[in-house]
Amino acid sequence: MAKKVVLAYSGGLDTSIIIPWLNENYGMDVIAMVADVGQGEDIDAVVAKAYETGAKKVVVRDLRDEFVRDFVFPTVKAGAIYEHKYLLGTSIARPVIAKHQVEVALEEGAEAVAHGCTGKGNDQVRFEHAYQALAPELKVIAPWREWTLKSREDCLDYAEAHGIPVAASREKIHSRDRNLWHVSHEGGELEDAGNAPLATTWTMTKSPQEAPDREESVEIGFERGVPVSVDGMRLEPVQLVELLNEIAARNAVGRIDLVENRFVGIKSRGLYETPGGTLITTAHREVEALTLDREVAHYKEQVALRYAEIVYFGLWFTPLREALDAFVENTQQLVTGSVKLSLYKGNVTVAGRASEFSLYSNELSSFTMGDTYDQKDAKGFIQILGLPARTRARLLHSKKEVLK
Repeated sequence: MAKKVVLAYSGGLDTSIIIPWLNENYGMDVIAMVADVGQGEDIDAVVAKAYETGAKKVVVRDLRDEFVRDFVFPTVKAGAIYEHKYLLGTSIARPVIAKHQVEVALEEGAEAVAHGCTGKGNDQVRFEHAYQALAPELKVIAPWREWTLKSREDCLDYAEAHGIPVAASREKIHSRDRNLWHVSHEGGELEDAGNAPLATTWTMTKSPQEAPDREESVEIGFERGVPVSVDGMRLEPVQLVELLNEIAARNAVGRIDLVENRFVGIKSRGLYETPGGTLITTAHREVEALTLDREVAHYKEQVALRYAEIVYFGLWFTPLREALDAFVENTQQLVTGSVKLSLYKGNVTVAGRASEFSLYSNELSSFTMGDTYDQKDAKGFIQILGLPARTRARLLHSKKEVLK
């Protein structure tokens, strides 16, 4: 009986040629695991293609709800954004895919798992670290680190030689990854950081020029840091993200162009479209502004940075991430409220914010002086605050001759 390998299969260029490559070079039965994370593809067509190219079995997992609820929303609550811009759309999808790939491998009695990640990217780390954390006994096969193919053009040649139809072409050479949270674009004209992206490279959002010439308002409601409603309508996680994607995309919201630092030490350039995610993270930040204590809010900024690195670096299944989740969850207990956003040709502005747990006090913040805050108290506060500065200044003054 042939040994089995479970391949994380998308039906794209890389994984399409990996099935016959595994058959030729390893002689293993390939089980293609198709993860539906909201990429918007015809899953039946992807399944058919896997069989046509040599898969012995195809397993489909609908991960959309788990992906949003258990992976995306924790990054929202943490405030995790990598290098000021990236909302981690590809990064956060990898651990949920790898988790189910491992489950399929164990259920099917496979001895190995495989992926289509290159040896220069972050995804190889994300997948393989998850494999090690969840099932270290499984062998890992990474074709990009073994075969002689060096470029996407080489992959196209291999596909043509084996009669494998692929959507990519020498004219449409972009590498794209899409899920419910975002779509990413790399390659082609983007490999030169000095090039502006082509208008045709963007696929999810309208351009500002195409967007309506009028403002559109949307209100997002949160409970304990989790988005739960749009314009007062309570929605399940997948529905909520889909609706906000539609609203933001038609208003040209959610585009970024980023030169980022990969975990493996290479700088890369990519485009990301995260329309609904941009609205959710903007609104979440505003609810936190009302409800978080200053010291918690400031410390949480440090946690957000580390959390983003953990996700980006592929270290989801680690004790540190679990510990940070516990901290974040504690901070979100009172992050309940709603934020109204105004959208116009790629711009997002805050039109209003409210929370029953708001720490914002009109009486304290108003220029009109009330009884709650005695201004005379400020003198003693400033005097104590400035004690180290005064002490140092007096010392330096007394030693100025010595210090010349």
